[in-house]
Amino acid sequence: MSIHLPAPEHEFHYTRRDFQQVRERLYQHAGISLSENKQQLVYSRLSRRLRSLRLGSFAEYFVYLENHEEEWQQFVNALTTNLTAFFREKHHFDHLGRFAAEQVQDHQPLRFWSTASSTGEEPYSMAMTLVDALGSFAPPIELIASDIDTGVLGQARQGIYPLERIEALSPAQKKRFFLRGTGGNAGKARVVRELRQMIDYRQINLLDRDWGIAGGLDAIFCRNVMIYFDKPTQTRLLERMVRLLRPGGLFFAGHSENFVHASHLVRSVGRTTYQAVESH
Repeated sequence: MSIHLPAPEHEFHYTRRDFQQVRERLYQHAGISLSENKQQLVYSRLSRRLRSLRLGSFAEYFVYLENHEEEWQQFVNALTTNLTAFFREKHHFDHLGRFAAEQVQDHQPLRFWSTASSTGEEPYSMAMTLVDALGSFAPPIELIASDIDTGVLGQARQGIYPLERIEALSPAQKKRFFLRGTGGNAGKARVVRELRQMIDYRQINLLDRDWGIAGGLDAIFCRNVMIYFDKPTQTRLLERMVRLLRPGGLFFAGHSENFVHASHLVRSVGRTTYQAVESH
């Protein structure tokens, strides 16, 4: 005979209306569209904030949010997903290395932007690629890395990772670009100082009117970001980004993203790699 145990009750009262309010606030503040199947994820992530703030319900949290401007950042941090890895979608970095080696002869410095840097694996992969391609730990580049989540930006600046996070790198890459921790840091590795100093980390909400980034960029990495926005927001952001690219600059997208709806803005020049349509 099997016994069916009742599902555990939520610690905090949580309704579908609460979920919809979270969705609306996240969309209005960060442009992120949460899908209908994220109801349990929202409860799991935000219940930690309720405990931390000693609040008794989601209704109380919404009131707190409206009256404490600084809590909006914690709200966004809690609900954003930061899935990343070193040299994720390796073909992009192969393309970036070839492109940089060609372009450096024509103009300097080369300028790049990682728009959703998360805990730093993407911009550090870009930096390693550029060091190898240009043959210097002080290449003529400007590399900006941004994220909306202040928590992951702090981790990125430190550049400290569990050893298993760098397992897929070659022995030469590990030796050249990482220091193995000892003592209390055993089991960890840190990105070498020269590489950390190459990257300018900034907190940027892509919905902000002013990103504080000048035009003339050689490449923009905006991978697995657009999937969180609806089509009108995607088009609006893509239009702003391609205007920042210099003629011939590259736009790298994620493997699950396509811009069929924005063929007037970008054209494919490789696997999930784009250039601006000339009129833009």
